[in-house]
Amino acid sequence: MTRKRFDDLGCSVACALNEVGDWWSLLVIKQAMLGTRRFVDFQNGLGIAKNILCDRLSRLVDNGVMTRVNVGEHGTRYEYRLTDKGRDLFTVVVALRQWSERWNGNKDDMQLVDRSSGEPLAQVVVQNADGEVLTVRDVLFVDENGQPLEQAG
Repeated sequence: MTRKRFDDLGCSVACALNEVGDWWSLLVIKQAMLGTRRFVDFQNGLGIAKNILCDRLSRLVDNGVMTRVNVGEHGTRYEYRLTDKGRDLFTVVVALRQWSERWNGNKDDMQLVDRSSGEPLAQVVVQNADGEVLTVRDVLFVDENGQPLEQAG
């Protein structure tokens, strides 16, 4: 089965899904954010099959989300590390986590706290330039000419 690509949709969300849209990829990224770097540690931490993990890591490296670094002194040993592009997905991972906790009641044993204060993170929100919280009903979707797009909300 060939995976559908969304390159021709002209949609930034679709383009992002091309790079990190499948759930294994996002879980690999989350695991990397926890500090996992070695293939075997990703496999053990996620319970993922070797062939699937190999495919997802290769795709994430090809898309510039992760980099593969040779850290072997006596032979070849690789680690997978997030790039700046990969670290920028932190907000996405936190937002998905908070969304799941709110709507599915899914809470795990892990908490996210501010390293300097020890306080839990605030909810991820969308804000305008003045810092006011916005919902989908507060924004207007427009095309490159400033014309409103059809919107339901």
